[in-house]
Amino acid sequence: MTEVLAFEDFEKVYDLMALAIDEAGAEQEVLFLNKLCLTLAHNIKDVSIIEEAIAIAKLDLQA
Repeated sequence: MTEVLAFEDFEKVYDLMALAIDEAGAEQEVLFLNKLCLTLAHNIKDVSIIEEAIAIAKLDLQA
């Protein structure tokens, strides 16, 4: 079973990401998020975890 972050750590990650997105600015937000995703994916050694994350992220998106 995959370990998940403790709630407090998850909140910290959320705050760090929100701050970094704000610092990147609207014009570079997409670039920042792409670089962040690729950096995180590079550190995950199980492709099925990445596939699941992509599927979850796609939920409820407007077509």
